[in-house]
Order: sequence, then structure tokens, then C-alpha cells
Amino acid sequence: MTDPATASTSPANSPAVLEQGEYDHFMLRTPAEVVLVLRGLCEHVSQMTVFFNEGHDMLLTTLAHVAEDHLVLDYGPSSEMNRKALEAEKHFCVTTLEKVRVQFILRGFTQVEHEGRPSFRCALPNEVLRLQRREFYRLMTPLVRPLICMMPLPMPDGGLHMHEAHVFDISGGGMGISAPPEGTSFAAEMTFPNCRIELPEIGFVTCTLKVRSVFEVTLRSGTHVRRAGSEFVKLPGPMMTLIQRYIIKVERERKARETGMG
Repeated sequence: MTDPATASTSPANSPAVLEQGEYDHFMLRTPAEVVLVLRGLCEHVSQMTVFFNEGHDMLLTTLAHVAEDHLVLDYGPSSEMNRKALEAEKHFCVTTLEKVRVQFILRGFTQVEHEGRPSFRCALPNEVLRLQRREFYRLMTPLVRPLICMMPLPMPDGGLHMHEAHVFDISGGGMGISAPPEGTSFAAEMTFPNCRIELPEIGFVTCTLKVRSVFEVTLRSGTHVRRAGSEFVKLPGPMMTLIQRYIIKVERERKARETGMG
């Protein structure tokens, strides 16, 4: 779950590029599934943001045509960005389809004519990330008052090590957290009961967390750190209520600051 310190921070007012590893269980990889989603984007004329050159450049486009072995994308409004896109090797594409987040990577743009207009052509993506869980709003936690999740991790001697996991984002479905050092008993699909999170001015949440993925991100300093995407397991109603109250509280405070009322 991408945090503001990562190197791939997106330009302002543009949808952020999600780290793929943390959402691996939402990835579509069969050609039929990939083409189905892409054709849906094409039919709905969904505006797509394309990031390239390590996120320093971007353009807005739409899918103009989806064939069995290639895509055609409209040129963007900037001739300079179009030129840079043709020279780039890797393109991160972010869009939505019926309010569902869609993300994929394209490579090797070439210039073609499509219906009388200059366009981009490229191969189909190998996989498409589609976030189906629209019911969970994800809150990026405040940097000023970071959340800490105390996770009891089993040790080889039978004891427990209390890992202080920094929480980077939280929703009713789970959290993005810092992973413990390598060598610790911590991996995807492992479940950890009796985790505890203090929500400032709200209360304590006690929960069971299931690790969905473990991945690495690179900070602006060049340092490599491990992150993990986790899921709440059968979160009790009262605990869910506390999380929702916390999310509402933080969002209200942010909006108050933005409008000068905080």
C-alpha cells in the first residue's frame, strides 16, 4: 500500500499508482479476463492516466481499440508528452471502470494511424489489477500521528515477539503495514491473532490479521523496506465501528484544514 515516501509518488491531482504485490489476489492473468476488462474500458470511453519515466511524466488518454493481440490508445493533448511516451519503455496505466479501480502495465508504444488520427499501439498487458472491493474506503493514515499495530509473532523457541508494525493505511477490510525483518516467521497467508491497534481519541481495536502479501518498496532515499498488505479476519462489529469512526474523524480533520477551518 503505497505511502508518501515511496519513489513512485504520482503528480498532484492524479490517481496514485498502487504497488502490485500488495493486491496480488485481485490480479487477472488469463487472456480472456484481461481482454474483457480492456474492452469494457474501451466501450465506456474511460479516461486513463498513463505514468512513465518513473512517474515523472504522465498523459491522459483513452483506449481507442482492443484487438486480440494489441491495443490502440489515443494521443494525449501534449505533443511533448506524446513524444516522451513513445520513447519510454514502461507505462503504468490507471483508470476506473464502473467505479472499480483498474491498473496495468504497458510496454513499447509505437505510433500508428487509427481512424485518421495519430495513436499509440502496443501489446496487450500480461495482467490487469482490478480492485473489486468497493465497499471499503481506504484511509492513508496521518504522518503526524502514525498508527501502530502491536502484532505477536511466534518465535522458534515457542515464545512471542511483539512487532510494532507502522500502519500506512486502514479500511474496514484490512491495513497496509510495515513488515518485520526477513528471517521472522511472517509470510503471505499467515494469520496472527490478538493484534492490537490504538486509534487516537477513539479506542483500541483487537483483531486477527491475515497477511495477504509481502512486498518491497524503495523510499526516496534509495532505501529498500518491506511492506505487507493484511486483511481483518472476522472483525467483530464493535471493532469495525471504531475503525469507521476513526476514518470519519481523520477525514473531517483533513477537510477542515483544507478549507482553513482547522
